[in-house]
Amino acid sequence: MANTQLVTRRHAVVSETRHLLFSVMPGALWIFIFLVLPSLYLMAVAFMTNGSYGLPELPLSLDAFKQLAGFGFLGWSPGNLYTLLRSLWQTLVSTALVVVVAYPIAYYITTCRAKLRPLMLLAVVVPSWTNQVIRAFGWMNLLAPGTPLSDAAQALGLIGDYMGLYPSNFAVTLGLVYNFLPFMVLPLYAAFEKLDVAQVQAAQDLYASPMRAFWHAVFPQTLPGLLAGTVLVAIPAFGMYVIPELLGGGKGMMLGNLVANQFAGGSNWPLGAAGALLMLLATFVGLFAMRRIGKRLGGGEEVVI
Repeated sequence: MANTQLVTRRHAVVSETRHLLFSVMPGALWIFIFLVLPSLYLMAVAFMTNGSYGLPELPLSLDAFKQLAGFGFLGWSPGNLYTLLRSLWQTLVSTALVVVVAYPIAYYITTCRAKLRPLMLLAVVVPSWTNQVIRAFGWMNLLAPGTPLSDAAQALGLIGDYMGLYPSNFAVTLGLVYNFLPFMVLPLYAAFEKLDVAQVQAAQDLYASPMRAFWHAVFPQTLPGLLAGTVLVAIPAFGMYVIPELLGGGKGMMLGNLVANQFAGGSNWPLGAAGALLMLLATFVGLFAMRRIGKRLGGGEEVVI
């Protein structure tokens, strides 16, 4: 009897293991082939030497990382460092603006009637269904010289005569905010849906100002949504290529443009791979930082990202 039960348990374990393998294997193979292998290839290319035609070749070296830091055969130049700092600055500014815009939108949607909420969320998400290049061209037409927005900026003295708001760093920032706004609104909306209104009312009963009530009663409850949205916005914004290329007009190159140029016109694959590896490392550092911040501000509970 005991042997029969043992055999039955073994068959059950083997069956569950097979089922788990068949369920997980397709996704695991997809991740390994299209994510792990390209990343390993980029890591290998980043440590190779740039060949005569821009292709990587042996021996292994750190020349690509030295060039990324600005060291070339003519000496040191801060150009690449300026690109990195500009990418970081654009990411920080765009993410902060997205948070400022998304918070009231997400809160307002939660205060609407239940029948209207799906429609309002759909209105936020629908623009992201359009191709990113088409949306960038739309902003190019809206910000070009002679348009109402450019004329208003000229009347306020923000730009010179016969100049438009495009191309400029302002256009890049505006494009990033517009492009990533849905990725912040949706997590914040999910957090506001679970908001404990009693805590907000208690803060108001204790004569807390609106800012203090928000900071002590609303912000801690919406922190998981904020951190999740920050990850969804900041990481892709740091390596963005299309928006800086089109709306910046070559004046506001970011790290994504630097990487793309090295694989195309620049003909320096190791340098491009080093830049891509830097973006990958920045992703891991950002995720680690967000988890630590969430653990500290969340009262000891680590926020899952």
